[in-house]
Amino acid sequence: MTESSDPEVDLLWEEFHEVVNMTSAELRSWLLTSASGESAFPADPDLGVQELGRGVLHVLGKRKGDLTGEDLEVMRHVVDFVRGKVAGAPATAARDERWRHSLMSVGHDPLGPAPTGG
Repeated sequence: MTESSDPEVDLLWEEFHEVVNMTSAELRSWLLTSASGESAFPADPDLGVQELGRGVLHVLGKRKGDLTGEDLEVMRHVVDFVRGKVAGAPATAARDERWRHSLMSVGHDPLGPAPTGG
């Protein structure tokens, strides 16, 4: 369990929730739907789900004070991944299904709501 008043954890929590603009229900549905083709998930929905996407779902179900070191690593990875993919991407990138879907696999829909800031 981490200290909820840790400024670094507070900042990471905010950054994570800025880049993850899909709800846990939307992300779970997307992960299951995206696998309904050639690489369909087995009957158990927790098997075969992309590791990072599962990590995001896990973090979304927690309170900030209950985060573990592993959760913090998932959050850092997601923030870096999303910002790296979005940085410098052309305005038309959201129309590229592969690009958009790679972001959606970690809870960021580029066509979803923009961060509210704060």
